[in-house]
Amino acid sequence: MIQQRSVKPYRHSRQRERLLAILRSTESHPTAAWLYDRLKAEFPSLSLGTVYRNLAILIEQGLVRKIDAGSTFDRFEAKTKPHYHLICNKCGKIIDFEECFFPEINDTIGTSADFDIESHRIDFFGICSDCRTKS
Repeated sequence: MIQQRSVKPYRHSRQRERLLAILRSTESHPTAAWLYDRLKAEFPSLSLGTVYRNLAILIEQGLVRKIDAGSTFDRFEAKTKPHYHLICNKCGKIIDFEECFFPEINDTIGTSADFDIESHRIDFFGICSDCRTKS
């Protein structure tokens, strides 16, 4: 059985609300700096640190996921439904792949290893079609 982690309550924040809305509206997997650039005009006193703090809260609340794609900068997404990522080794683009090939993987591995799996991620690395076309 999966145990729910407790999430501490946070006050409502318009900046956090807008941050989540932007993440939900894009198919890209933006960096914190990209998000900061989109929000700065609306919130002139916004700092990059505030963006990072709000992203951390959204991650803790389970509304956003951080993607470590092996690049210098973390990338973020609001899509929390299980899916795979295709990550281009040349341009760094991240493409969502939503077909689930192993829906029972958590239960199978959890039972075999006597381990309560909360989630998993599978990433595929290669060259995207845009980069192949440019070569």
